[in-house]
This record gives sequence, C-alpha cells and structure tokens, in this order.
Amino acid sequence: MSKFWSWFKRHFWSFSIVCVTVLLAYLFYLDAQIKPHFSGNKWQVPAQIFARPLTLSLKQEISPKEVVDELKLLGYRKVSTVSSVGEYAVNKDTLTLFRRAFHFPDGFLPASELTLRWRNARITELTRDQTTTNEIRLEPWLVTRMSSGSREDRMLVTKADLPPLLIDALVLVEDRNFYSHWGVNPLAIARALLANISAGKKVQGGSTLTQQLVKNLYLTREQSYTRKIKEALMSLVIDARYSKDEIILAYLNEVFVGQNGRKAVHGFGLGSHFYFDRPLNELNLPEIATLVGMLKGPSFYNPRRKPERAKTRRDLVLRILFESDKIDKATYLAALESPLYVASGASLASGQHPAFMEQVRRELTTVLVDPELRESGIKVFTTLDINAQRRAEKALTQRTVNIANARNLPNLQAAMVVSDYRSGGVRVIVGDKQPDAQGFNRALDIQRSIGSLVKPAIYLGALAQPERYHLASILVDELITLEDEQGKVWQPQNADQRTRGKVSLLSALTHSYNLPAVHLALDIGLPNLVNMLAELGVEEPIPELPAITLGAINLAPFSVNQMYQTLANNGLYRPLHTVSAVVSTRNVLLWQQANYSAQRVSEDVTYLLNYALHKVTKTGTAKALDKHFPTINMAGKTGTTNDYRDSWFAGFDRNLVATIWMGDDSNQQTGLSGSSGALQVFIDWQKQMAPKSLSQRFPANLGIAHFESGTGLRMQPGCTNSISVPAIIDKLPQQAKTCTGQIAPVPAPKAPSKKKKNWWERIWS
Repeated sequence: MSKFWSWFKRHFWSFSIVCVTVLLAYLFYLDAQIKPHFSGNKWQVPAQIFARPLTLSLKQEISPKEVVDELKLLGYRKVSTVSSVGEYAVNKDTLTLFRRAFHFPDGFLPASELTLRWRNARITELTRDQTTTNEIRLEPWLVTRMSSGSREDRMLVTKADLPPLLIDALVLVEDRNFYSHWGVNPLAIARALLANISAGKKVQGGSTLTQQLVKNLYLTREQSYTRKIKEALMSLVIDARYSKDEIILAYLNEVFVGQNGRKAVHGFGLGSHFYFDRPLNELNLPEIATLVGMLKGPSFYNPRRKPERAKTRRDLVLRILFESDKIDKATYLAALESPLYVASGASLASGQHPAFMEQVRRELTTVLVDPELRESGIKVFTTLDINAQRRAEKALTQRTVNIANARNLPNLQAAMVVSDYRSGGVRVIVGDKQPDAQGFNRALDIQRSIGSLVKPAIYLGALAQPERYHLASILVDELITLEDEQGKVWQPQNADQRTRGKVSLLSALTHSYNLPAVHLALDIGLPNLVNMLAELGVEEPIPELPAITLGAINLAPFSVNQMYQTLANNGLYRPLHTVSAVVSTRNVLLWQQANYSAQRVSEDVTYLLNYALHKVTKTGTAKALDKHFPTINMAGKTGTTNDYRDSWFAGFDRNLVATIWMGDDSNQQTGLSGSSGALQVFIDWQKQMAPKSLSQRFPANLGIAHFESGTGLRMQPGCTNSISVPAIIDKLPQQAKTCTGQIAPVPAPKAPSKKKKNWWERIWS
C-alpha cells in the first residue's frame, strides 16, 4: 500500500495533467459535435402551406358573414370590445378586429386595429388604426404542414413569440435554478437520487432543462452511466457556449408535447396551434399553464383525452406561479375558475385537401429543385380559398352520393377545379367523392372525353371571322356522314335525334345542338379548331379528326379549367397555378409567381361568345341555374359524352370559373347528362358561396345589331321579325333590310345615354 501511495505522489501531477488533457480533448470533441447542429438548422422543419389571404377593398361586394367566417377560420375570438390581437367585434354594419402581425411575401404588416363598415352588402369604409385606407389584408390561414417523411412536426418560434409568463412557468415547474446552474445541477441530482432510493422507484428527475435538451437533440434512449456522463458533459459545453435565452428557446422548439396521428408534435409553437388553435403569443394564463403542465407527461396529461387530470395539473402550475409572486391573487383565482379549454385539433389534421396539396407538391418540385430547402421550414403561399374548398367538397360529396344511390351507380366518381380567372390562381381542387382520399387524383390525372365542352372553341373560331359569322348567322342542322381513311363511317346525331334544318348560331350553342357544331367546325377547318384549343390553353396534342368536333378529346378537369379561364377572362390567358410565393424561415423571398398573361383571343370575340354562354344558363342546357339564381347572371356550358359516360359542366360568375366532371372510373355508362350530373354539383356549391353576378365591360367595337330571324341578314331596327344581339359593328354590311323587305343604309348609331343604361348593359352590370 505504501508503494502505491509513493507512486501516486510521484505521478500525481502528471496523472492529473493527462486526465485534464483527455477531459478537455473530449469536451472539445463534444463541442465540435454540438456546434454545427445547435448553431445551424437543428431540425427538419416541414414546409408551412398557407391559403390565400383575404383582401378587402372599398366598394367590394362581400357580406359581413363572409368576413366573419374568415375570422373564425383564422382563430379570432369574438368579444364585445376589441382590446387584444386576435379579437373581433360586430355591431350592426360595423366590424372591428385587431389583426395579427404577419410577414407576407411582399413585406411585414404589423398588428393593427381595423374597422370595416357596410351598406347594402358593399364595404363603404375601411380604417387602419383610425386612419382611412382603400384596402386591408388579413393574414392567411395555415392549411397544413408538408414534409417528405419525418415523423416529427414543429413550428419554430422566436424569443419575440414567447409570452413572459411562459418562461416563468416553465422555469419554476421544470428547473427552478435554470438561470444559476452551469447546465447541470448536482444538488437536484442528489435530491432526486435520495427520493428515488427512499421510494424504491423513480419518482423524481434531476435533469435540468439543458440536460433534457441534450437528451432529445443528441443522445439515444440508452439507459447507462456512460450516457448520463456524456449528457452532463454536453450540458456543460452548451451552457458555456450559448446564452440561457438561446438554450430555453431551443428547448421550447424541441420538446415533445403530443401526437397528431402519425406525426409527433414538437415545440410550443406547434403545440399552441394543436391544442388551442392560435399562436403562442396569444395564449392566456390558463392555456399557458395547461401547456407547461403537460410536459411531465404529454400523453398522461392530454387535455383532450384526460381533461380532469389535465386541469388538476394546470391548477398546480397556476398555484406555483401564485406562490412565487408571478401573478396576483385575483388573477390566480380567476384562472382557477376558468374551464379547461382545448380546440378540436381539426386545423392541424393531417391529410387535409390532398387533391389540392398534390398540385402544390408538383409545382414545388419545379420551383424548388433542392429537396433540403423544402425541409427547412419554408413558407409556401398558395391560392387556396379554404372556405370555397370546403364547400366544394361538401357539395360534390353529397350530390355524387345521392345520385349514386338513386341510380344504383356505386362506382360513380367526381372531380372539381375552381380558379380565379383574372389571376389564374386555383381556389379549389377536389379529386374524389371522398375528399380526404389519398389515392388517384381525378382532378389532375383522369383523362376523359370532354363532349360538348369543346363547342365554345368551335364557335369562337367562327366568331373570330366576323365578316362571315355573327351570333345570328344561320347554321345547317342536317345529318352528315363522314368516312375516314380506313373507310370507317361516322354519322353524328343531335341528342334528341331530331334535325331542324336551319338554326341560328346563338340557338345552336345555347341548346348544344351537335349537327350545327359539326358542320361549322368543318367549315372553319379542323386545323382552326385545334389551334383555337391551343390558344385557350389546352397543351395536350389533339388529332385533326372529325370526332373532335363533338369532344372526342381526352382532358383532365384541370386542363378544361385552364381552357375556360381564358374564355371567362375575355381571351386573356393566365396559366393556372396553386403556388404564388415561397419565403424562407427568415422571411426572405425565394420565389414568386410571375405575373404572366397573353391576349390569346380578341376581347371582342370572347365577349360575343360569353353572351351566348350566358344564354345557356338562362334558356339553354344549363337553365336550371336561372331557376335557382334568377337574379344572378352567370355563364357556362354543359357537356355530355357518347352513351352518357361522362357528365361535365364549366361555368363562371364575376370572379370564379369552375369545372366539374362526373363519371365512372372504368368508363361505364352512367345515364347522366351534363345538366343532370355535374351542373347539380355546381348549383349546390354556388348556393353556399353567394355568387356574384357577371359584370363585363362592353367593348368599344361592339354594338347592338338587328338581324332577320331565319336568314341572319342584317335588318333595320324596330322590325317584328328580327332579333337583337351584340356584334362587331364595323365588320357587318352597311346595308340592311327594312321592315318592308327593301335594302337601305343602316342608320348611324346614336350616342349611348349617360343617364340610362341599355338593356344589354343592365344585364351584365
């Protein structure tokens, strides 16, 4: 023994230097492991997918209910008097709200008190912080969070997002000496060890917040002394290198707080939305206490599954705050009396609106090539109108199921696409009669014959030749037999199997007669039709075969919507898109949708066509719209394919163009026409949407012209056997028949009255 001590005394300093050197080297090694992860991106953070923000402007036609629906969606609380961010109050025709601050792609908007006033369903006054303004914008709704495969989900918060009482509650409950220890608390470890030995089981933990963070960020679940030593040393390194604020912020972003389906909910930022459906900085005292109290066991104290247990734990946290003089007695007692509140959690339900999100994913792969960038917590701003989407899902599901049950069509399916035709922003995509189904996306990928939806392209091609065709032109409605190069005979028929000899162009389109459309398409030429479809936005190759005149063209509803977007927008093409901008976690703009447009078809010509499509909804194949919306002017076209296999409808009001397909995936007969199937979905959807009446500017080159019924010849005004329709005046003959059958010059048109609109302007205004 004496030899050992003699040796130990001789080598003590050498041995100590070696031990210290090894320890320091190991600490430097740990520091090298910690620094890149802690200082850089600590987590794979899912992309945040936002819906479109609601923009409100003076004279806008929108009801208070529509705005309140948006505020409810955003988690605003209704109060009698607005005093805090995230609140709103309604008083007759006045709405006041305290808007949240938000980083938009085009800049930061601070929190503001906004006031809106209405008269006759139109906004008449807008103020921001008591200052009059012409436009205000609400923050967009967070739709979902998109990741490639991680089982963890989180929403990062900054120090500015943290309510002061949250830090107090967390430190008092989880680590009272957090601000005084060096990352490890030996006294707490010793106290916990004695308590556990006394109880014969683990009843108390001695880990600091820093140790908990290290365990979650860097270490495995292994239970060993070597792991505990490594945990302690790493905690010392982190505490030495980083500030207490940085450590507690990392903890608040990392800690596990619950389970959302297959995704683990991490961090207080996402936990606040998951449990209370509002941002962390808007939580009140009882909600903060609930969230902090859950940390001891998120499953054990889950407020949805174990409300009594969660409330008991919440009240304990409140008592700790009171006894530590962080809150006064009145505040403490009021918080104790408040019921345990928890939101439904539906706002963060996974897999919502999969058809729309699929298109977002497809666009992101072209916009952001680097997959790691898509896992860095980027903000993706989309064009989704969540209220329109939900109403479309409801209308499509209910109508499809009802028709399927009534007609014994168990395999009946449907899809729907809606876009803002002025911007090209897609508002709605439904790909299945079960909207949450993750499988085949019919809205994007099903390829079906479009039937009579092709006819507007035919008539547009004819009206683009105003010297030859106008709305009153007479078309042939007679049988025709065609033979292809292989000798195969094609003999189209009208849907009612009748022929009328001659019909006006307007009547032929209004009632969707097949034979006049075929004759007209052959007259203007199949290459003309194929080119017109391409101009309208159809990108798929189309063969120049006679059958395309009746819609033997396979397109997806998304492609058809692009075609009708150009029509509804008076010939101005805008590419459909769901992603409008992408912003980094630091709110740096990474990508923005280009404001591209092209006048593919003359505004004059598309105006004439839209007049005819308006007639379709009043007296033609879509006249059911007039029955349900007699005071609303819309335009649209039904489509039915051979043997009633596919039912289509494409229609638009002042703002939105919708395309609906209904049919059987296996292309079996359904017995549904466009009006008995797809149109009914459109009607059901519009009943929920409060549609806005069409309001189109009358082009300068157009005027009201008079034509003889039965011949299409231009007539003088006031004759009983004439029809009046808009036309491109300078392309018409300057000689016209009089009421007695003679030919005479057309009278010069009178200047329009500034006091009173003509009948045509009244219809469209």
